Amino acid sequence: MNKSFVLGSVAGGVLVTAGGAFAGYQAWSSSHEAAVVGVKALHKTLSTPRQECHDEQVTKVKDPKDPKKLAGTGIGAVVGGLLGNQIGGGNGRALATVAGAAAGGYAGNTIEGKMQKGNTYTTTEQRCTTVYDKSEVAAGYEVTYVLDGKQHKVHMDHDPGKHLPLKDGRVVTT
Repeated sequence: MNKSFVLGSVAGGVLVTAGGAFAGYQAWSSSHEAAVVGVKALHKTLSTPRQECHDEQVTKVKDPKDPKKLAGTGIGAVVGGLLGNQIGGGNGRALATVAGAAAGGYAGNTIEGKMQKGNTYTTTEQRCTTVYDKSEVAAGYEVTYVLDGKQHKVHMDHDPGKHLPLKDGRVVTT
């Protein structure tokens, strides 16, 4: 036999066997795997609350010793009455004394109120607010695959690679 004939026959046999093996693998693979054509990583945003506090200087009004302002009203009424008594004579003097006492009482009450509002002190108070820290976390993968000539999508917790296994004609995702 001719050496080139034997070499050609062996080379042809190897090619036919390789082609058959490849075709057989394709047929087996298509019945046991689905081809993955796209994988998209999914993320979600988490908001985590926490307290954020700081100290703040606050000015407050002291509690008055005389909340009804009786001292200012009384002193004002006495002074106003004395001044009103100096005006006029006869019945007019009595009327001026009463009017002076009323006006002086009102003025004394108002003056003591302003003095009480000005009696302040400063203290430190803690002010807190809730703030939210945002973070991105993985939420799985959206996988697009081809099965029986049609595209399908499935959500998975891991990247499956290039193929998804099949069992009884259905994709296995676990």
